[in-house]
Amino acid sequence: MKFKVALCQMDVVADKEANLAKAEAMIREAAASGADIAALPEMFNCPYSNDHFPEYAEAESGETTRRLSAAAKEHGIYLVGGTIPERSGAAIYNTCFTFDRNGHQIGKHRKIHLFDIDIKGGVRFKESDILGRGHQITVVDTEFCRIGIAICYDMRFPELIRLMALKGAQLIMVPGAFNMTTGPAHWELTMRARALDNQVYFAAISPARNMDAAYHAYGNSGIVNPWGEFSGKTDEKESIVYATVDLDHVKAIREQLPLLQHRREDIYKIEEL
Repeated sequence: MKFKVALCQMDVVADKEANLAKAEAMIREAAASGADIAALPEMFNCPYSNDHFPEYAEAESGETTRRLSAAAKEHGIYLVGGTIPERSGAAIYNTCFTFDRNGHQIGKHRKIHLFDIDIKGGVRFKESDILGRGHQITVVDTEFCRIGIAICYDMRFPELIRLMALKGAQLIMVPGAFNMTTGPAHWELTMRARALDNQVYFAAISPARNMDAAYHAYGNSGIVNPWGEFSGKTDEKESIVYATVDLDHVKAIREQLPLLQHRREDIYKIEEL
């Protein structure tokens, strides 16, 4: 079985309405181009900044999710709705909502691993100053296959992605926003490693690079096949990446090189470490 995915690398600005309108336009374009699943980037309705998260935060039932649901339904497309700052009581989370072709919410992933780093001569950022941590592994069922959903820094933790694969995911989709320090060093390397180790398609969706913004995203959204090769990729500019996911290819790779079957759980079960 094959299906088409579209990764919408959009330019995010300091105007929520403009961001929502741009997302709707890119979803429309993706559907018109035959995509079965479209995905938006991390913090697509909000500049990536601790200063902006509280201002842009919405409840789960807010305007952004209503419009994403409506877009998925209107265009008959599965939608991995990037991420938004989600307000829940006094807390704010970095959250991805996923919708089916009828606009029904089928998944909600709160970023598990928060981006708290201080790289000498590079970037310093501490999400935990504002954001709360998620606690759930997220996989969703579609008519094609089971899909794992993670967010940006989550993709650096192989245990999480492996658990998604063991739960049956054949495609992992990750809205993310690596920066100009970590992106050139690790973005493509991590995508390829996670795809190869778990014999899955692995897609990472970034905002376009906006040098006028406070946070400079690396861009370079792409999708890697289970052999570790890019099936689709873009540069730093606003664009849509299209690629075909071939589930027969996943099956063939797993049969020819049965890594998941050869795991020695008797030696390295996580719960026994």
